Parts: sequence; structure tokens; C-alpha cells
Amino acid sequence: METSLTCCARGAILPTASSQQYSTLASPRSVSPSFSSKSLRGSSIYGDSLRIVPRSSLKVSKAKSSALVTKCEIGDSLEEFLTKSTSDKGLIRLMMCMGEALRTIAFKVRTASCGGTACVNSFGDEQLAVDLLANKLLFEALQYSHFCKYACSEEVPELQDMGGPVEGGFSVAFDPLDGSSIVDTNFTVGTIFGVWPGDKLTGVTGGDQVAAAMGIFGPRTTYVLALKDIPGTHEFLLLDEGKWQHVKDTTTIGEGKMFSPGNLRATSDNTEYAKLIDYYVREKYTLRYTGGMVPDVNQIIVKEKGIFTNVASPSAKAKLRLLFEVAPLGFLIEKAGGYSSDGKQSVLDKVINNLDERTQVAYGSKNEIIRFEEMLYGSSRLKAAQPVGAAA
Repeated sequence: METSLTCCARGAILPTASSQQYSTLASPRSVSPSFSSKSLRGSSIYGDSLRIVPRSSLKVSKAKSSALVTKCEIGDSLEEFLTKSTSDKGLIRLMMCMGEALRTIAFKVRTASCGGTACVNSFGDEQLAVDLLANKLLFEALQYSHFCKYACSEEVPELQDMGGPVEGGFSVAFDPLDGSSIVDTNFTVGTIFGVWPGDKLTGVTGGDQVAAAMGIFGPRTTYVLALKDIPGTHEFLLLDEGKWQHVKDTTTIGEGKMFSPGNLRATSDNTEYAKLIDYYVREKYTLRYTGGMVPDVNQIIVKEKGIFTNVASPSAKAKLRLLFEVAPLGFLIEKAGGYSSDGKQSVLDKVINNLDERTQVAYGSKNEIIRFEEMLYGSSRLKAAQPVGAAA
């Protein structure tokens, strides 16, 4: 990894990794007991404490983010891409800070020691399971972005006050390390997060997000993100020197015989789901399933085809959380030109009534989602006039 870290456009908040001078952390104005300033004082990025930018130097941007400066290009840095894509300086800062956290999580995952019960790594003087370590890093990054009002995670499913503004600020929900149980097997894992405007994470829908992203920690480390006011889903590659470089845009999810079937135990008492899986096998679809939601959904974006399913049944209840996983990934898939469904509607249309709400889901191309809805419930809201069928 590189020896110098920076975070956030126009005003770094992370010191160099070689710095010996630690700055004092300011306590947040109001943080719930489960995320205390005491825990922050012992935390660090690559062993160094964060220093804050004076809050007085930060101004909330009221400009509309749809005013693009210029066309984004492959090869742009993350900061260049964001600056071209939105005039909302708060959103730029937040996405940059989350990028720094993802870079650090990637390093910590790569260097984790895995035993019989958990994979652990150091965080300051503590030894933490990598999912809890990722959780702390993300909360820390959000607080020091200064533009996050509330945050909550799958590990801490309660609103945490990050001290940011309501007007011009954001609320963020995240799954710190999806697939943490397969870190020891060296499978790909990842982070998922969604960004909502203001101070609400309930009573909203996935369609209300202003941004969503995932970090993928595999043979390559990538940061895949989408912003509400620009088309497409965009992939950034972490280079050896520690920079994020724009390497791919996805704007269309086409037809193709590739499937990733989650929660297969549900086929034992969900006959419709069993018939759908039989269809994929009979039609010679290629099985591409890792057991990690992040890589399985990301491959649809990268390959620009396929279907991911995770269906519930009476004995195998829905376990995927709408706020932390399903809605942000739905945003990424639909911005990429694909479709999402809970069987009857887009997951982006589902109202998030509580932080721990769970749902079944499918992501994929239009024809695959039509087939999914028809086979599970007899009809599809997307039904086209012509017959549907996947191309080889």
C-alpha cells in the first residue's frame, strides 16, 4: 500500500501514514451511546488518528447537483469524476471520504488473521473482527466528512448522530462487510452503502437515494458507484499508488444465460422458486454464484447480463435487509440499465418502514425480471408484447 493518504476534495482530513503527530479529535455534538467519542479517540486509519477540518471552513452547497461541469471520462480520478458529475460539494466530500474508508478496509481484509471463529485485524491497540473494524472505519469516515447527519449500519441498526447538517446534509446506511463469514476462505467480499438526503432513513424509498455504492475486495479492489443525477453505474479501480481510477461505465444490462440463485433452501417449500431454478438448469444457464451478495450482483453490472435471485419461503424467511443491502444495490442495478423486483414491484419503490425490514429480491435484465415475476406470481408489471427469452 502507499505511504501517503489523503481524503476529500479541497481539504485533506487524513494524515500521512508516517505522521508521528496525532491531532486531538473533537467530540461529535450528539452521538448515541453505541458510537461514542471515546471509541473514536482510540481509532485510526493505518494507525494514525484523524484530524478534522474546522467546521467553519465548510459551507453547505445549495446548488443543484444536476449542473454538470463537463463530461466524465474513463481514466478520471475519483475526485475528477465527482467534480464533473455534481456541484454538490457535500456529496463529493462524503463519497471521497467513503472511498478512503474502502481503501483502508481493503488493506485490513487482505492482512486479516483468520482462526476458527473469526478473522481479526488491528485497529489502534484493539484486535477486532474485520466486520466490526470495517464498521468503525465507516462511521469514522462519515463523521469526519462533516456532511453526514445520521448513519446506521447492519452491525449497529440504530441511528447514530454524525453531527452533520440536516439541510444540505445526508443520512447513510451501510453493510460494513457483506460476506464476512467467507473472508477466511479468501472469497470476494464487499461493503454496501446508500445515501439519502437530509435526516431520514425510514419513511423513504430506495428511489429517494442520491447515491449508492459498493466496495469490492477481491483480486482487484473496486469502488462501484452511482449518482442520482447522472446516468450509469461507474467502476473505479484502486491502483498500486492508492488512487481510484475510473475504468468502466455500465448503462445497459442485456440478456444472457447467467444465474446466481441465493437461498436455495427455499425451493424445498416454494414450488414456484423450484420451478424457476429448474428452468435455469434446463435452459443451460451458466451458474455463477459465490455466496457473497456483493460479487454476485457486481458481476451483473460488469458482465452486463444475468440474474440474481434471493427468494423467501415459509421455512426460509427473507433475510436481506432493504435499507442496508437491497435498496442500495437496487439503485446501482437500475442506474446501470437493469431492473429489480421483490416479485411484484421494483425494490426502489418499497417504503422503508423500519431499519431492520427484510425482503426477497431479484436483480437482472428486463426479460429475466419479467420471467421472475411471472413464475413466482403469475404476471409481471414489465410484461412486453413479444415473448421473452434469454440470448446465449
